[in-house]
Amino acid sequence: MLRGAKDQSWLGRRNALAKLIALVLVTCALVMTIDWVSSAVVILASFLLLPAAGIRISTFLGRIWPFAVGAVVAVWGTAIAGDESGRVLLDLGFTTVSEGSLALGAALGTRAFAIVLPSVIVFSTTDPTDLADSLAQQLRLPSRFVLGALAAMRLLGLLAQHWTTLGHARRARGLGARGGAGGRLRATLSQAFGLLVQAIRMATRLAVTMESRGFGAGPRTWARPAGFTAADAPVILVGAFIAAAAVGAAMAAGAWNFVWT
Repeated sequence: MLRGAKDQSWLGRRNALAKLIALVLVTCALVMTIDWVSSAVVILASFLLLPAAGIRISTFLGRIWPFAVGAVVAVWGTAIAGDESGRVLLDLGFTTVSEGSLALGAALGTRAFAIVLPSVIVFSTTDPTDLADSLAQQLRLPSRFVLGALAAMRLLGLLAQHWTTLGHARRARGLGARGGAGGRLRATLSQAFGLLVQAIRMATRLAVTMESRGFGAGPRTWARPAGFTAADAPVILVGAFIAAAAVGAAMAAGAWNFVWT
């Protein structure tokens, strides 16, 4: 399998499956409870791991700000739609924001945000080909599934480039956003439709190419074996430590709220 540019950070040199296992451990700890304490621990740990991942804070913030906005929207939506409990903080007439609904919104919003941050770090430091190698060789997943997933991950970057190219082409033809918010919305929807058409064409060509070259048709050989080394063990241990610290902090603070109770 062809490889992309190798991340030279400490985390980037570690085994892809080890990073995926650590991510699963942290995610499991977060989805087991609805509280803001465990989420805060994971958020703090994510920022502390940035030097090991070779990611600057400014770069990291540029990647996660849409998720931060989504978390705020989730907090507000839950606060106004949740059941009223405790003291009423804001009376909007058609609904109210109470202490209980705001606390629930904060717990859900921070949990969603905390789940995203480790994922951004892991996938920013993991080459898709390395991940595909590990999934196929170590987890023994079907080749067709792995190669399809690899193609999808590779195409995501191309789609982002095509979106920029489509925008430049539309502006060069004088088809940019006009007429206020309505015009911008129509221009965005038109550009999104063009990207959808382009994605279907790319997927069709890729599927035909892979099929003609016999991908998944039989046993495969691998240019580079994937396996664990002693240097990969700390990745899993760090993931387990963060998960345990998040659970322990929530229990110590009395905020632990098991999701199925």
